[in-house]
This record gives sequence, C-alpha cells and structure tokens, in this order.
Amino acid sequence: MIHFLYLVGFAFFVAVAFGAFTTGSSRERVIYGTKVFAQFIIISLVLAWVFYFIPW
Repeated sequence: MIHFLYLVGFAFFVAVAFGAFTTGSSRERVIYGTKVFAQFIIISLVLAWVFYFIPW
C-alpha cells in the first residue's frame, strides 16, 4: 500500500509541475495537470496488473 501512496505523491507533484510550466490559460493548465495525474495513475495500475501475471 505504501508504494501506491508514493506513486500518488509522485504523480501529484509531477502533474503540478507540468501544469505550471505549460502554456495556456489557467483553466487549460488545470485540465492538463489533471490529465497528467490521471494518466500516471491509470498507466501504472495497468502495468502493475500486467506484471503480476509474468512469472519471474
């Protein structure tokens, strides 16, 4: 569970940074940051689910 919290924290700070440094209005920046955050979480969960079934 702690790994997921680290993932959420990392995704949040990266999304805030990406949203702050992108061009556009404030509304567009917030939307972009939210998309980046969601993409981090969703892609990480999908990869974790796929890796779970790979026999190491």
